Amino acid sequence: MDLETLVGLAHSNGASDLHLEPGLPAALRIRGTLRTTGEPVPANLLLQIAQKLIGDGQWPQFLERRSADLSRTIQGVRCRINVLQSARGVGLAIRLLASFQATVEKLNLHPDLKKLVNHTHGLILVSGATGSGKSSTLAALIQEINLTETQHIVTIESPIEYTFRPHRAYIRQREVGRDTPSFEQALLDALREDPDVLMVGEMREPETMRLTLSASETGHLVLATVHSSTCMEALQRVVSAFPAEIQSSVAGQLADCLVAVIAQNLRFRPELNIRVPECEILMATHAVKNFIRNREYFKIASCLETGADHGMWSLQRYRNWLETRKSWSLPSQNAEVTESDLPAPDTPNITLPAFLAPAKPLKPEKRLGHATLPPAASPDGRIEIEPGEGEFGKILKRPGE
Repeated sequence: MDLETLVGLAHSNGASDLHLEPGLPAALRIRGTLRTTGEPVPANLLLQIAQKLIGDGQWPQFLERRSADLSRTIQGVRCRINVLQSARGVGLAIRLLASFQATVEKLNLHPDLKKLVNHTHGLILVSGATGSGKSSTLAALIQEINLTETQHIVTIESPIEYTFRPHRAYIRQREVGRDTPSFEQALLDALREDPDVLMVGEMREPETMRLTLSASETGHLVLATVHSSTCMEALQRVVSAFPAEIQSSVAGQLADCLVAVIAQNLRFRPELNIRVPECEILMATHAVKNFIRNREYFKIASCLETGADHGMWSLQRYRNWLETRKSWSLPSQNAEVTESDLPAPDTPNITLPAFLAPAKPLKPEKRLGHATLPPAASPDGRIEIEPGEGEFGKILKRPGE
């Protein structure tokens, strides 16, 4: 029994999560329900797995914090892993991520969500409980920008869950703990990196929330997640994270920069054998902004019910739309997208000044260090070129050699 075998077992059974605890059988979360399988997992095996995953360099930090977040590709499956210390020993909580590039269509989300990323600045919040698909929805919105806009996107995640392939957009992904010490430092850095779009994986600490709000006020489109079950609670959670004496100013700041809030949960549909996101979508109209500014969150529910003309969706109305939906994206149809399947970017041709233009290649007999043999591919796929003696090498030779 090893981690690769267990992840392969979870993937073959369609599990979304794999839980490993010393002295207990492995637990798989399949369609929202936990099921145990196999024999109890020995504590020494999990300790060895954790040490291998974390590495010798980061192991002292794990012993100090008693937890670590990381991402790995195991058995061809992208996994988000939390290593934790519990009363029984070292355990693991593993989230199995989708192997395809998440899009609005593939996640069975409403196409209206695409309109949200047309904004050039402001804040889009994606909320929901743990395991409700927030990260996938966030990835789908980023992918929509990637396929349609020539923008610079910076993501700050802990850890990186979906790896984006830049198409039209220029994408940088930073992992907290590996590429940057904290969300706060990464947000400060991002403001000096000329971003058009920022993605903040988690907003938990007040300082992270403050910097996220500031970034959305300074001409950037910011997408972030927050843990809450409804749109109203998401807004209330952000404001209440700050000290009471500044909550009024934070509420005003949030009202000014807010674009939309998406609250979602996953519901299993037996006829499709998949879990489908059910969403509540709140748009930042003038009325909603006034309620946020005055901290009258209880009035937001009525805006959701009556705001269909503004692109809002109450949970019940969204469920009614799901019931009438005819076409669905199923996991069997979500094959990995290749570069040839994506639309060709219409990037304009840029003429470089003469001093920046690439030099014309020399004729073979005039090249310095010209290879006498064609490049050969090594077993690991690298191109190896055998250098030959050129004019420069002759110049460097000492007299008499």
